[in-house]
Amino acid sequence: MSDEEIAGAHWCERLYEAKAAGLILYGRSLGLSHSEAEDVLQETFVTLLRRREVPDNPAAYSVCAYRSRALNYHRSLWRRWAREWESLRWFEPAEHQTEAERAAMHCLETLPQDQREVIVLKLWHDYTFEEIGQLLALSPNTVAGRYRYGVNKMRNYFKTKAYEIGDYVGNPLAALDATPPVGKA
Repeated sequence: MSDEEIAGAHWCERLYEAKAAGLILYGRSLGLSHSEAEDVLQETFVTLLRRREVPDNPAAYSVCAYRSRALNYHRSLWRRWAREWESLRWFEPAEHQTEAERAAMHCLETLPQDQREVIVLKLWHDYTFEEIGQLLALSPNTVAGRYRYGVNKMRNYFKTKAYEIGDYVGNPLAALDATPPVGKA
């Protein structure tokens, strides 16, 4: 959903419908449990509802606000301890989860947080390296490097598991090869 479609009447409701699932996944990539990610999502949208004006770029603003709240959430010592125990189950398992889904989730879990964060923002939020760099206050080249290192680790993981990447994971991982370098469209 574009920012123009989000803006206007009921902008916050439309923004929630467009971004909620992706923001929860982003929260998970930042190390929150599913329930913590939902709590941060709720806090973020309560704050957005209190705004008098629609932000210039509502989608990017929501991700930035969510990230800020998620990082603040991490500061609690007791929650950190609980989160580390929960991190053993980074994704909530689906009822009928395939072996391929389990392996892909495990692979993503094993990546360092900075690489996992960039991959989630790139693939599930369709952000460019420049947009991710602005969000994380990093250069686009640093973001591209984290993405590249994470993708290479994922490829190596699947090679050691004797799976063919294209057949095993499907289009999202195959799209990694199609990602243009920074500065090229």
